[in-house]
Amino acid sequence: MANGSENKNSATRLFLQKLWKWSKRLFLWVFILQFFYILILKWVYPPMTITQLSSWISGHGLKRDYVGRNAISPEAKLAVIASEDQLFPDHSGFDWKSIKKAMKYNEKKPGRTRGASTISQQVAKNVFLWQGRSWVRKGLEVYFTFMIELVWGKKRILDVYLNVIEMGEGIFGIEKAAQLYFNKSAKNLTKREAAQIAACLPNPRRYKVKPLSSYVSYRSGVIMQQMSHLQTDPDIIRITGGQQP
Repeated sequence: MANGSENKNSATRLFLQKLWKWSKRLFLWVFILQFFYILILKWVYPPMTITQLSSWISGHGLKRDYVGRNAISPEAKLAVIASEDQLFPDHSGFDWKSIKKAMKYNEKKPGRTRGASTISQQVAKNVFLWQGRSWVRKGLEVYFTFMIELVWGKKRILDVYLNVIEMGEGIFGIEKAAQLYFNKSAKNLTKREAAQIAACLPNPRRYKVKPLSSYVSYRSGVIMQQMSHLQTDPDIIRITGGQQP
């Protein structure tokens, strides 16, 4: 009886050792593959994101046109920085002051949620992950944010952001948004037009650029004021390709 019990325990240990061995191999291969994917995306736009696929499957549509850095107006780059992440040139992926403020706000008002995602975090979420607020997704978001800051750099992060982010129901990227809203390419967007597109970003399926909603009309005016303040910043000029003052 004792020998049978010992054999059973030995078999269990052997199984667990094999399982651990294969788990380590699987983890190593997953790490290698995702690292190469991050590296490839330094030069190539993602063929499809989970958010884009979800939009198509759920019936919201999928309209997009990826374009290169030089095919995007500096005004569009400046507008999203002014709207979404004014410290984008300075932080390493995370705006810790805004995160702390958001956490305090959410503690006081648990029925509401205030975000503090930087452009880098939004890219990490939209390119590699899914929409949601689980701790697992947040943890992965931190990892991918760190990696793209390390591997891509600010200019590439902004390029990808402007190509993959949703800018209207089923409308992804600044080029398709410019075509549908203003019948022009992203390269020719004016300051006001870029600000209007940026104004819809907090909730692009709710805040309409065409027809122009009252929120987008008001918010775009605020964004243009912020753009005027930021456009002479040397670090922002370096990233956006704007004109030197």
